[in-house]
Amino acid sequence: MTVLLFILGVLFVAVGIAVSIALHEVGHLVPAKLFGVRVTQYMVGFGKTLFSRRKGETEYGLKAIPAGGYVSMIGMYPPAKGGDGQVRKSSTGLFQQLAEDARTADAERLQPGDDNRLFYKLPVYKRVIVMLGGPFMNLVIGVVLLGIVMVGFGTAQPTTTIAQVSKCVVPASQQAETGQTDCLPSDPEAPATAAGIRPGDTVTEFDGKPVTDWYELTRWIRDAAGQQTPIVLERGNETISTTITPILTERPVLGADNQAVLDANGDPVMEQAGFVGMGSTTELTPQPVTEVLPAVGENLQAITGVVLNLPQRLADVAEAAFSDAPRDPNGPMSVVGVGRIAGEITAMDEIPMDARIASLIGLVGSVNLALFVFNLIPLLPLDGGHIAGALWEAVRRNVAKLFRRPDPGPVDIARLLPLTYAVAILMLGMGALLIYADIVKPVNIFG
Repeated sequence: MTVLLFILGVLFVAVGIAVSIALHEVGHLVPAKLFGVRVTQYMVGFGKTLFSRRKGETEYGLKAIPAGGYVSMIGMYPPAKGGDGQVRKSSTGLFQQLAEDARTADAERLQPGDDNRLFYKLPVYKRVIVMLGGPFMNLVIGVVLLGIVMVGFGTAQPTTTIAQVSKCVVPASQQAETGQTDCLPSDPEAPATAAGIRPGDTVTEFDGKPVTDWYELTRWIRDAAGQQTPIVLERGNETISTTITPILTERPVLGADNQAVLDANGDPVMEQAGFVGMGSTTELTPQPVTEVLPAVGENLQAITGVVLNLPQRLADVAEAAFSDAPRDPNGPMSVVGVGRIAGEITAMDEIPMDARIASLIGLVGSVNLALFVFNLIPLLPLDGGHIAGALWEAVRRNVAKLFRRPDPGPVDIARLLPLTYAVAILMLGMGALLIYADIVKPVNIFG
């Protein structure tokens, strides 16, 4: 049964990501058709075509490698111009030949009546809308799915009932550096264990104050380092009074939202604070609709931090994959890693089924938010590269108009094909590294 649930979790996320990719391409397809651009193909996947059907002037299909998709529009590359502004018929040099070959292949798809249906002839704002449509669709999917989770199911909120008790205290920095999870003889005993606290106990008082909120209790514990403090627990029908002495150790700084404060690299900021070594149970608590967009914003901020530090993050992944260093649970991962996490969530019998379903939906939503951010990177062949090219064209033309100079014409993205190929190769290498790391050193988010 556990294996079947694992497989179902993987399939759920795989289908969710495939549908997200298909809808991403719809985000390009619809505005392109509305603006009159002739779209020759709408494909989900790459490689050999498994299935296709032509409807009107567009071929819709599914390809063998489910690693993305594309919408093929005519007129992506403007004709080359010489120094005199005239169309140049030939060029020399490897890079120039690459651009010329791309332009030739694009031109061969033209049909009579296509002159006013070329993508590069669209006004800049329409080109931006077409290219932004895909990432925007991922953003909408992410918002909707996270909204379903937060409002329909609820978010996991800590209760005052104890879920687990640590045997010892291991500094957070030591865990991050060594990946240590087991106790060593030199590690001090956790204060919660020393106080006789057990999983299932409910904390009702701390230092004479009634306990109704786990986060409030956490702040009291952090401020009580080194102080012997009375604590009252309920264990079944029994009330237990004892004392506990929080130990001063390295812990993440908590913000106003009770979450760890992250630095510019996305790593938690640390401080010395009281710690007892016990964790709470959680229960799903539905949130108001007004909380959805702030949560999406926090998610986007965290993803953006990872993207902005992607080279260092990938270096950390490579180090972990080829050494004993642990994987960063907040670092990038491939669809293999996402699928594995989905399977593990689904197979965890100790988690209620509604919480597992909510986690899977939230996982697909987070993937869509990551696709939104990643596709906006201003490099070709990503959507952000096309958007940057269109905006640069608008700047050039406005500057020329301001100084009464000749119109410089459209930006020739064909000349950037060598850079495009280089970025594509880097993306393939990044994907291969992440897949390898997710197989030999997977991210462990469940302890």
